[in-house]
Order: sequence, then structure tokens, then C-alpha cells
Amino acid sequence: MLRTLKIKNLALVDDVQVGFHDGLNVITGETGAGKSLLMGALRLLLGDRADKSIIRTGETSCSIYAEFGLSDTTQVDAVLAEVGLDPCDGGLLIIRRVITETSNKTLVNDESVTLNVLRRLGEVLVDMHGPYDHQSLLDQSVQLEILDAFGQLDDELTAYQSEYAKYRALQKEIDALNADNEEDLARQIEFLDYRVNEIETANLSIEEETKVIDEHSMIAHSQEVIELANGAVNALTEAEGCAFDGLVAAQQCLNRLVKLVAEAQEWHDELEQAVTAVQEVVRSIQNSVSDIDAGPERMQWLDDRLTTYQTLKRKYGATVEEVLENSQTWKEQLNELRGRDKKRAALQREQAEVYKAVEAAGRIVRSKRENTADYLSECITRELVDIGFEHGFFDVQLSPCEPGPSGMDEIEFGFAPNAGEDMRPLRMIASSGEISRVMLATKAVLAKQDRIPVLVFDEIDANIGGEIGGAVGRKLAQVAQNHQLICITHLPQVAACGTTHLAVSKKVFDGRTFTEVELLDAESRPNEIARMLGGRDSTGTTLQHAREMLKRHEAQIGL
Repeated sequence: MLRTLKIKNLALVDDVQVGFHDGLNVITGETGAGKSLLMGALRLLLGDRADKSIIRTGETSCSIYAEFGLSDTTQVDAVLAEVGLDPCDGGLLIIRRVITETSNKTLVNDESVTLNVLRRLGEVLVDMHGPYDHQSLLDQSVQLEILDAFGQLDDELTAYQSEYAKYRALQKEIDALNADNEEDLARQIEFLDYRVNEIETANLSIEEETKVIDEHSMIAHSQEVIELANGAVNALTEAEGCAFDGLVAAQQCLNRLVKLVAEAQEWHDELEQAVTAVQEVVRSIQNSVSDIDAGPERMQWLDDRLTTYQTLKRKYGATVEEVLENSQTWKEQLNELRGRDKKRAALQREQAEVYKAVEAAGRIVRSKRENTADYLSECITRELVDIGFEHGFFDVQLSPCEPGPSGMDEIEFGFAPNAGEDMRPLRMIASSGEISRVMLATKAVLAKQDRIPVLVFDEIDANIGGEIGGAVGRKLAQVAQNHQLICITHLPQVAACGTTHLAVSKKVFDGRTFTEVELLDAESRPNEIARMLGGRDSTGTTLQHAREMLKRHEAQIGL
């Protein structure tokens, strides 16, 4: 249950602490006094986004604090564990939020958390019903959610939605394949095919490019190359005093020196290697020079080959390596484009199999929904009798449809408020007051199996009055036997059914407006009920009527 709500510097609230208790907590007060500020503060604690305009005029920040005492912390502890927080200690959960003009601070049990964590906690802590939320009962998606919640279809829906997600993913791939215009596709294939063929026909390689460049340079400077090469050979082996003659003469000297100095053998061996090296260099130079083909045909071939490399690099990549990589990419794209029909057929075959699984899972969901629909209809009809629809009848109607995210069923809440009337869709016949009561009946049914500990109703009794108001109050008190229930109300009949009564008022002091919250006791409570019955100018008769109303409702709900 929600034990304590503290609010500081929020709109008209200066500094308020509100204590809540088990059972039905009613909140009353004149219009504009600030009743909804309490619910707004609670919504902020449960993850609503905040605007800096909510900070009280003249202040730089506002803060909200809530303390929950939980008998079962299983669901809350699971949320805390998801974000690495410790479980509740002794069932105590404390949520704080501080809002400034530039920042927000959110704390759960003194640990910083995100707004998303607050929202997740809100889903398992509090079910809030706002002034216009009863209109959501006309939304068929909400109706389906109510049926599924009542039937506890979580596992069946999860299994169905898993198969449906696979089906939709396959459909997305098929749609992407079908989206392309055939003419555009043909042009794309022709474009890529031309590029790939041009590159493959050229038969490029990194190694060949290097060789072509070297040979082209050599032939272009063949006369100079030959002269320099011959000059090198002549200097090494043929000219007077050439290097080779010097090496041979030195070798002969070392041959004799070896006999005199043992160390000379090492010198001799090294010199012999030098002689061999010179001979190999000369041979290599002579071979290279003799291989030079300086004919015009060879030069023309090299020119053409270099032009091919340069052209393809200019068109398709900065280097040969990049050109070849691009060619491979385009080839893969070509294969994919040419294989689209085969891929489409394969996807369609796979989708057909998945569709069978979708239908099978959908039939399981439908079967459980049909069984649940009958029972939910009976339960809500019984609840409606208690709140003024003595001859009313509620019916959950299901019809098959194509598979969708929520299953293969369409739903319609049918309602016949009076005897002798045909069942018609709720959205077509119900007044605002009737919808509010149907919503209350629905909440009363769901609350019997709902694990959420706190229910909040903000003016669920709108557009209701008289004896119906008393019936609604008694129904709220009945629901509050299994849940803590907090209800903002304008009806004295509903307020009289509360086990805890909080009165909200607006006062002006020293030029400032303040919202105050008072816990009413047995003496002050009749005065508030009398105000609700007759306005500020309530008489002794009105006050007596208020006391009698409180006594009557206390007897009816067993207080």
C-alpha cells in the first residue's frame, strides 16, 4: 500500500504530507483546490515527464516523496533486479524525485534510477484511472487487453506473437523484393553487368601492373639503360684496372698468404664470395639488357596495357586492389539481383510454413478467449447489477479476423442497460455516466485477481449522482477490501463510503495561495459531507443529513 506522499513546492502546494491507509481513501474538495495535484505528484513519481513550470512560483525546485509498504514484493523486486538494485528491505519501497529548472533526480531506495525504471515500477505498483480514461473502454484494442488480462493469456499470447513476428519479418523481406520496378531492376542489372565484364575482361592484377610499369620505363629509356648497363659491366670486368682484375690479383696474394698466416684463410673465403658476387651481378646485367625488346609492337602493347589500368582505376577505384574489390562487390550484387525470383519463392515457402504456426497459436489464443469471454460477461453483468443496472446485461463478443499483432480475433463489448433492449456495441449506446459505471464494474472484476496493490480513481464517478452514487461508493468500498483504493470524488455518497477521508482546500496567506490537505476525523468529516451536499451555505438540516449518510453507509459496508 501507499503509506505516505510528501510534496514540496509543486504548483500551489508549499509543503504537504499525506498519509494513506488500507481500504478506501477518498479525497474531496472544491473545484480548483488542488485535488488532482496529489494524483499528478503520484504520476510524476511513477515516471511521467516533468515540466519546470510545475515548480511553485518563487522556488527553484520541487520534490516528491512516496513510501510504499508491500506485503508481497515479488514483482517489485524483479524490476529492481533488472537494473541491479537490491530487493526491498522488509517490504519498504521509497521513491523520491527532485525537479529543478535544469535537472531531474530520481531515487529508488536512495539509488539513482531512470524514468523508465519508475515507469516499470508503476506498472506493478499502481493502476491509475484518470477523469477521461473510461473512454478508453470504447477502444477495441483496450477491450482485448481487458479480456486477455482477465483470462491470464500471457503465455499463449507470447507464443502467438513470437510466431507472428517471424511471419511479419518474412513479409517485410518479400515486400522489399516486390517493391522494385522491373524496368529499374533490369537497368540496374545491365549497369552492374557492364562494369563487372569490363573489369574481368581486362584481367587485371597488382603484380602485372608493377611489371608493365617497370618494363615500359625500361624500354622508353632503352638506349640510356643499355649504355649505363654496359658501362657498369665494363667497369667491373673489362676496363683496365677493373674491379674484377683487382679482386683476382688480391685473391692470388691471399692464396700465398694463407700458407704463412692462418687468419688469412677467412680473408680468402670472403674475397672469393666477393668475386662470385661480381660475376653474378655482371651476368644479371647482361641478361636484362639482352632481354630488352625495344620493338614498336612491344612498346605499343605496353602503352595500351598501361592505358587500360589507368582508365579502369579512374572509373572504378584509386588502385588496382580497390578496382578488384569493387568488382567483387558488384558481382555479388548481380548474383543477388538475378536470384531475386528464387529468393522470393524460398521466402514465400518459408512464410507459408510459419503461417501455419501462426494459425495454430492463434487458435489456442482464440479458444481460451472464447472461454474467458463468457465468464467475463457473467462477472461484469453481476457487478453492474450492484451499481444500478438491475436488468443490465454485458456481453463480450468475439469474431475471427486475419492474423494481427494481438491475435486472430476482433472484439466488441456489447451492452444492454435496460430490460427488453437489444444488445448493442457499448461505443454506440452508452452515456458518459454509463461508461464510467461499466469501467468500474470491469475494474472490480479485474481487481479480484490483479496483483497490483494500489488502485487510483480520479473522478470515476463523474456524471453520476443520487442513489447510483451510493451504489458506486459501496462498489468502490467492496473493491477496496482486496486492494488499497484512492479515489478523488465530488459525490458525497461516494465520500461517505471511505475508510479514510482527506479534504483538500485552497487558502490565501500573506498574498500567496496554498493547497492544504487535512485528514478528517469523526467530528470534522460530517462538515465536509454537508459542504458536498449543500455547498458552503450548508444548514443544520444538511449537517444532520450528512451524519445520517455516514452512519447509513458505515452500516452498509460494514465499518
